[in-house]
Amino acid sequence: MKEKEYEFLNRMENHKGILHKVSKMYMDTSDDQQDLFQEIICQLWKSYESFRNESQFSTWMYRVAVNTAIVFLKKEKRKVDKYEIASENVKDDEGDSHIKESQLDHFYKAVQKLEKIDKAIIFYQLEGFSHKEIGENLGISEGNARVKLNRAKEKLKEIIKNQGYGF
Repeated sequence: MKEKEYEFLNRMENHKGILHKVSKMYMDTSDDQQDLFQEIICQLWKSYESFRNESQFSTWMYRVAVNTAIVFLKKEKRKVDKYEIASENVKDDEGDSHIKESQLDHFYKAVQKLEKIDKAIIFYQLEGFSHKEIGENLGISEGNARVKLNRAKEKLKEIIKNQGYGF
């Protein structure tokens, strides 16, 4: 295997959690999440030569992943008339893991209802990015990132409450 391919695969392995999170935030069914996951990997590989190590690999990966998800989502919206909502099998497990999984499921469903920019802002915030870093990644000012993040959080809370999963 070529050194470049090995390096790419190693970096992907170290940061694959990013791809899973983006996929879950932008797609609601398991099949669509997997399709988006694969599309992000393809786009990362195609653009890997353009990565110049001027930022951390994970930061560059976030940008490519979110941009790919937005484009992918636009394509999926055009196919909406052919799309069937799949009923997801709910596990009958008891205990904390079931509760946590249910909470995450509600959270991701709520995030999917946000506008594209709000999804990206919430994603970056969950990943621990500062307001300044969020602004830089989205091409907005730090203050604007702070305001948009607070508004996105409020929208998210409202969606979660409307889903019947109150605080």
